[in-house]
Amino acid sequence: MYERPEGIEDCRIWIDGCFDFAHHGHAGAMLQARQLGKELYVGVHSDEEILANKGPTVMRLDERITAVEACKWTTKAIPDAPYVTDPEFMDKYGCPYVVHGDDITTDANGEDCYQVVKDLGRFVVVKRTPNISTTDLVGRMLLMSKNHHYPTITRSTDKLLSEDNLDRFKRYATDNTGLKPGSAVYLTRDTLEEVVAPGAAPENVVYIDGGFDLFHPGHIEVLKIAHEEASRLNAKVIVGLHDDAVVNEYKGLNYPIMNLLERSLCVLQCRYVDGIILGAPYKPTPEFLKKLGSTNVVKVYHGPTEIDEGVYDEVDPAIFDKIGKHKYDHMNTEYIVNRVLANKQAYEERQKRKGWKAEVEKKLEADEKKR
Repeated sequence: MYERPEGIEDCRIWIDGCFDFAHHGHAGAMLQARQLGKELYVGVHSDEEILANKGPTVMRLDERITAVEACKWTTKAIPDAPYVTDPEFMDKYGCPYVVHGDDITTDANGEDCYQVVKDLGRFVVVKRTPNISTTDLVGRMLLMSKNHHYPTITRSTDKLLSEDNLDRFKRYATDNTGLKPGSAVYLTRDTLEEVVAPGAAPENVVYIDGGFDLFHPGHIEVLKIAHEEASRLNAKVIVGLHDDAVVNEYKGLNYPIMNLLERSLCVLQCRYVDGIILGAPYKPTPEFLKKLGSTNVVKVYHGPTEIDEGVYDEVDPAIFDKIGKHKYDHMNTEYIVNRVLANKQAYEERQKRKGWKAEVEKKLEADEKKR
């Protein structure tokens, strides 16, 4: 069903969606779409269209566009794309085919959003990323659950570095074509272990660390600034990600909302990042920075959020800098969680509505398989 059309590798591909939260499920769909053709145009639905068909968004249109544009597999983001995929809208941007996951998405009337393009033979299926969705993340916030957290790296890496996850790291570490080696993935233990080799080993590094939970425009702007500075210094941006236990220790409650795997894949898909370090320490000591081997650390950055006392005391003041004001400097993970909690009733209704739609979509999928 929906086989790859001949010549698709020379085409501009279309993909569309809400893209509410920059989670790795969205990135996985964009990666697979980009691998099929020469360019990827990403249609992003308006807040109003999503409200009418699905329920309220957490992230606003400009924030969702920022996240889509930051994905290294995106060629161009197109705002206000129709919720029901319109072949004439695709034609406007020179996209003969639309890509979507192997599930069915319905509009407010319970109709398949892609039926028109399916009937025209312009629909291509890719594998949907399991166990992650905006609905899942909102549910974690509303329920205050922590069972998604991973064990600390010092205790075990069996879950984090399972065969499936290693494959994910390799795929998300590819370059902007999705086909060649690109970013590096390292793991912190006694030494810095290479999980995925970089396309080219860096000589100079700009290092920035954090939780990067609910990967959002605040993070993206900081990484963009770090990337611009790295380009000036002929360096690569390496991002250190704290494990779930470390984030929970300094954030409390049920943070992080995304576990280490989910957060690392979000950062890895970002066009402003050249490598990540899993399980980076909360305090980047000289001993830790030396684990980067022959690489010269030319800059250590922290974003505009408050810094706990003493965290960067051991970093050479000559290379440490705090990133200042930017467009989304008001935004952090708590800010987004508070959006959900402040409108709890509307999001709970959305969760219920998602359950109803899931039943309709399940029936449509079963009917489609019978054809």
